[in-house]
Amino acid sequence: MQPRSDQRAGLAYGVAAYTMWGLLPLYWHLLDAAAPSEILAHRMVWSLPVALVILAVLRRWSWIGPLLRQPRRLALILLCAVVISANWFLYIWAVNAGHVLEASLGYFINPLVSIAFGVLFLRERLRPLQWTAVGIGAAAVVVMTVAYGKVPWIALGLAFSFATYGLVKKGVKLDGIEGFSAETAMQMLPALGFLIFLALHGEASFTTGGVGQALLLAGCGIATAVPLICFGVSAMRLPLTMIGMLQYLAPTFQFLLGLTVFHEEMPAERWAGFALVWAALTMLTWDALRTARRGRAALADAAARSGEVAAAEAVQAADAAQAAAAVQTGAAQTPAPRPPGGLTQ
Repeated sequence: MQPRSDQRAGLAYGVAAYTMWGLLPLYWHLLDAAAPSEILAHRMVWSLPVALVILAVLRRWSWIGPLLRQPRRLALILLCAVVISANWFLYIWAVNAGHVLEASLGYFINPLVSIAFGVLFLRERLRPLQWTAVGIGAAAVVVMTVAYGKVPWIALGLAFSFATYGLVKKGVKLDGIEGFSAETAMQMLPALGFLIFLALHGEASFTTGGVGQALLLAGCGIATAVPLICFGVSAMRLPLTMIGMLQYLAPTFQFLLGLTVFHEEMPAERWAGFALVWAALTMLTWDALRTARRGRAALADAAARSGEVAAAEAVQAADAAQAAAAVQTGAAQTPAPRPPGGLTQ
């Protein structure tokens, strides 16, 4: 079990990570003078230097050589880079096109899609409450589709792309900063080429938007890396159940921003869809907490039983040692038999 100080630090870093992710729409909105594709390219280009600085500080280079000799893992990292690039682009576009609420819905739905992927691709078995939650989430999508007359494709695109990213990363098996560095290394050259193309055609806001715009675009790397670092620190100190609950902070902040800062419409049918999703997530959270509590109780019971067995074995060993000592003492105190005729040896 982690010390309380470690858990408190982990909680603080986790809240910081998900809060920053939840407030990212404010940052992307500051860059709305730039096209989403240019913002995305700057996010890729400037993320790599930040990743390299982190690797240098931590002195974590030993993973690179073995990775370069494994084509299958490199292909999976390339797939991760493509999928997360699509996710980033869709999210940036959604924010700057006035769809923050639907973007937040996508990240609320994401845990449900990840569970469905676990069943379809990893052959995981769901508990009854998990099945119910997935069903309610599907019903929420149907409600919004019928109410709006169209499929909420932004939310579904974000949820499915991020769930796909998580699924593929299971096969990569790299820690957070290593995986982030490898992915941004693959993103960097195409992104840099795109930015050079924009600059040559006079369409780059980095060179035409002034110093403030250039600094904001360069800051995309920090805005990407800092929450990831905080999340990595948190993940090492908190149980998965706590991490699972913290992940709802980001879409909650996004939802509140969509309502209060960007003043997006929230008609009754959208409230109904969100309410269904929140009900499903409540079920998932309660089921996860109950399962974790039962697991801890089972471990404690097993530890207590093993302790009892060890104590009994110790008592038996002590009794055996005492018996052996008694036998040896008795043997030492028994007089030697006299030879016939009373003669001594």
